[in-house]
Amino acid sequence: MTDEDRSAMVDRDQVLDIERVKKHLDMLDQRLDNIDSMVSAIAERVMSQPVALNITCPSCGKNVEIAIIGSEKPIK
Repeated sequence: MTDEDRSAMVDRDQVLDIERVKKHLDMLDQRLDNIDSMVSAIAERVMSQPVALNITCPSCGKNVEIAIIGSEKPIK
């Protein structure tokens, strides 16, 4: 193989790697958008009705209740 063939091969590999990275970044961006949508939907539900969390302390075994109450939608 000549040096030009090798450099062309390396260039093609780099282009494929860059395309693969772009594809992964697009998938990550889409996943983050989906997570953002879910978190926004949950926040809206919490703001419209009370939510109670019951947690058991791993040290002492007591039950702890955390109530979250919201009466307004968050301002963007």
